[in-house]
Amino acid sequence: MPGMVAFGRRWGIASDDLVFPGCFELFIRVLWWIGTMILFIYHRDHFDCNGRGVLYSYLVGLLVVLGLIILSLCAIVYVSAQGTITNPGPRRSMPALVYLRAVLYLPELVWACLGAVWVSDDSQGCDLPTVGAVISAVIASWIILLFTALGVVFVFDPIGNPRPQPAPVEPLGVRDLQSSEGNQFLSTARSLAVKVWESRLRLLCCCLPQDESHRAAFSSIAQLFGSFFSDTDLVPSDIAAGLALLHQEHDKMELSRDPDSVVAHSPSSPIGEDLESELEKAAHWMQFAAAAYGWPLYVYSNLLTGPCKLSGDCCRSRAAEYEIVGGDHLGCHFSSILQTTGLQYRDFIHVSFHNQIYEIPFYVALDHKREAILVAVRGTLSLKDVLTDLSAECEDLPIEGVSGACYAHKGICQAASYIYKKLINDGILNQAFSIAPEYKLVITGHSLGAGAAAVLAVLLRNSFPTLQCYAFSPPGGLLSKALADYSKTFVMSVVLGKDLVPRLSIPNMEDLKRRILKIVSNCNKPKYRILLQGCWYEVFGGEPDDFPTEMDNRREEMLSQPLLGEESLIIRNSSSYQSLGSDDSPAHTATHLPLFLPGRIMHITEDGPSRRSCFAQVRYRADWSNEMAFRSILISPRMLTDHMPDIVLKALNSLTVDKPYSLCPSSSNNSQHNAI
Repeated sequence: MPGMVAFGRRWGIASDDLVFPGCFELFIRVLWWIGTMILFIYHRDHFDCNGRGVLYSYLVGLLVVLGLIILSLCAIVYVSAQGTITNPGPRRSMPALVYLRAVLYLPELVWACLGAVWVSDDSQGCDLPTVGAVISAVIASWIILLFTALGVVFVFDPIGNPRPQPAPVEPLGVRDLQSSEGNQFLSTARSLAVKVWESRLRLLCCCLPQDESHRAAFSSIAQLFGSFFSDTDLVPSDIAAGLALLHQEHDKMELSRDPDSVVAHSPSSPIGEDLESELEKAAHWMQFAAAAYGWPLYVYSNLLTGPCKLSGDCCRSRAAEYEIVGGDHLGCHFSSILQTTGLQYRDFIHVSFHNQIYEIPFYVALDHKREAILVAVRGTLSLKDVLTDLSAECEDLPIEGVSGACYAHKGICQAASYIYKKLINDGILNQAFSIAPEYKLVITGHSLGAGAAAVLAVLLRNSFPTLQCYAFSPPGGLLSKALADYSKTFVMSVVLGKDLVPRLSIPNMEDLKRRILKIVSNCNKPKYRILLQGCWYEVFGGEPDDFPTEMDNRREEMLSQPLLGEESLIIRNSSSYQSLGSDDSPAHTATHLPLFLPGRIMHITEDGPSRRSCFAQVRYRADWSNEMAFRSILISPRMLTDHMPDIVLKALNSLTVDKPYSLCPSSSNNSQHNAI
């Protein structure tokens, strides 16, 4: 629901967000009141130390103030627990309770000062437990006041001026803000949101050089964030509740799906393709993609032995040997690459750990086992890499011989162009092929590195017709449809499970936002119950919730209508909830060009139940898939862990070494991919 309006502005917290913080403070205050009452009863008949009058007044006043605070907190928790996310009607008294609670901070501040004065001036002669108890109360008061001030700063919304009062509620299906005044208001809100996000990015990245390239990146990312978040009126807890509901909804659909329902043939799977052979190649090249991360991933993957193995190589003076290595001042990155890949120093042509926005580390080496000249690109490992990831606008990428619209992810496209210029202009590839002219060119990478590797392969394809690219967990919003189809003959993407990144694109995020709006608008449970049940489900499992909705009693034909910006889905009392998420609302006048995963797509999934014991043996299956199977984001606890390079490498090794897997080269598990 919209942020709560109090003190003349809209805040980044809703009226139903005070249940958990209110309960926590209530617990602390009750314990505090009980301790103060025990102290008062103990001293009731013998206040005989210095300053006894001040101590008596302090304890009595503290009991009264704490009692009033406890009563106000009880009221806040009770009222905040009423209604649903989009029905704030039962919580209309919340601003008044917040004002009351704010007023009670004044006597608490006065009593904290009074207690401090008594401790410093009049506590001589009193027993130490009494003095300690008063000191504890004073410190607790100041800590609570400090955390309250920090909380106010945290929920402060820079664009939180109260919105104009909405027009009277129309019948179901009638949208708000379709007038010219509404469009003007939305445009102003977006402009202000862009400025706020740009200021936030500058503050977050204050340690980075504020040159022209960084300022341009901040502006581009701010426009993306401002346009994405300005057309909804949800607070962060609403999004968390929506994600919890979507996860259970997806699990419920998986449980009800027919396990034997399989599409006969994947359009992206070449006829006669040896999937087992491709898996072996993928497992081999993934080692090099993981090695590009340097010592952080190596130490993380080898916590017991990694630091010891690297300690002897780091900081060693080998200036003559390290002429080909750039940006690795201590030598730890290159030492970890040697340990991971098993290659020798003489096998490396160029190693660069130079890292700036749009400029990412990579290395070029000779792999004699596979007779390949390898270019491995590092994935996201720094704040500069994150800025490259977030520069998600489209950039033209014209390629000779490709018909149709050619464009790609801007940040990744520029990163690939940087590596392309280094490889060609600096003669790195010429040097490599002069050493091994019969070798083939292979490009690989993980995450951001996978995206850059795929774009780099597209750029180099005409010059090196036999090159191959292995992209592990590449970003979903990468290439236009024409370029994605063009790359199918020389690029293979590998995606593990429910990995978020291959499903991450602006259209997919817009789709996720609409699904969150829909499910939170329909659910008739209070937010605190949704979050509690969601946490219980994530930790302990169980059956997915049945999701009772506000739409249970509506006509069937109304349920089958397309999503109408949620105005037609929320209950009628929630006139303050302004959702601009419909496909034909002003919020969607600026459309985003669709971007797809590169090349052929191999999807690795776990066989067996979605929940298993921590010590259970994981079994995987590998299938050919297609880019349309990743057009929606799946909410799952594994959406992040499935992206980790060590997990991807472990899954590939399991498929090729241990062989506990199922191969279906002639079928695609699209029934699973499309079950959203």
